[in-house]
Amino acid sequence: MAAQEPQMLTGVRPNGQEDTSQYRLYIDLEKAQAQGVAVSDIYSTLGTMFGGSYVNDFIDRGRVKKVYVQAESQFRMLPQDIANLYVRNNAGQMVPFSSFIDTSKDPWLYGSPRLERYNGLPAVQIQGSATPGQSSGDAMLMMEQLASKLPSGIGYEWTGMSYQERLSGNQAPALYTISLIVVFLCLAALYESWSVPFSVMLVVPLGVIGALAFTTLRGLENDVYFKVGLLTTIGLSAKNAILIVEFAKDLMEKEGKGLVEATLDSVRMRLRPILMTSLAFMLGVIPLVLSNGAGSGAQNSVGTGVFGGMIAATSLAIYFVPIFFVVIRRRFAKKNEDLEHPNYPHQTK
Repeated sequence: MAAQEPQMLTGVRPNGQEDTSQYRLYIDLEKAQAQGVAVSDIYSTLGTMFGGSYVNDFIDRGRVKKVYVQAESQFRMLPQDIANLYVRNNAGQMVPFSSFIDTSKDPWLYGSPRLERYNGLPAVQIQGSATPGQSSGDAMLMMEQLASKLPSGIGYEWTGMSYQERLSGNQAPALYTISLIVVFLCLAALYESWSVPFSVMLVVPLGVIGALAFTTLRGLENDVYFKVGLLTTIGLSAKNAILIVEFAKDLMEKEGKGLVEATLDSVRMRLRPILMTSLAFMLGVIPLVLSNGAGSGAQNSVGTGVFGGMIAATSLAIYFVPIFFVVIRRRFAKKNEDLEHPNYPHQTK
């Protein structure tokens, strides 16, 4: 079924060994117990004679070596050799295997050489990945839809990174929201205002849009590494806005300039620092964007998101942050407050 969704899934396969021919040994437990033979002794004898068992160590020329017990190769080559084995019962007598094994049933079958269980139930591990350009969350959703079409009695569970992603997938929006609220409260305490932080927070979507656009253009996935880069982009976008807003606020309060004049002067004064710091950071992540080889997937996800987000945030912030600041200050200005012709702090009547 997964092969029918090539646009979403790729490399979907069972993680295990191919089915092989197997020999099933039917043991009549009632006959074995009637002869005083313990079931554990039967399995122990089979394992020792055909697979080998570690018994002790010995010293050979100053080196410790292990001792294993196993039947000679000519006595463990054919299924008929099992009937020639003997096991000791609780009376100390040797009982032949031929007295309690059932040879009337067909012993040959075809199955997996390894038995896997998950949460105490027989299971088959399936691996796969999303096609380039598709997120792992969408691929997991598609697998769940395919699994729902299986016969009744067959279920599925996620393991490893997929389990962690599914467990924390619903927490991501809440964590982003909490992060933005904390940043807003910190800015409100810094500027002693509830309105000014909005002009800083409104620039954050610009960086997010740039990160998403560049990641989509490169056909990368929305994975955990991209989310790390997205958080970095949010912080750097807010940093550029803070530089403009803080200087504009200081010019208004300390030099008595009007709102528009202070905002324009702030943009002129902070343009070079904003460009220099942003370009320095973007040049620093270029090796991550262009990396290849082992581990390059994570580096590309982080670097591309940050690089695209910084380009968008830097190129758009110098135009939008002044607009946001002026509009919000005018919208939330106190009554009788003249934002365009304030008095200088040192003026007296």
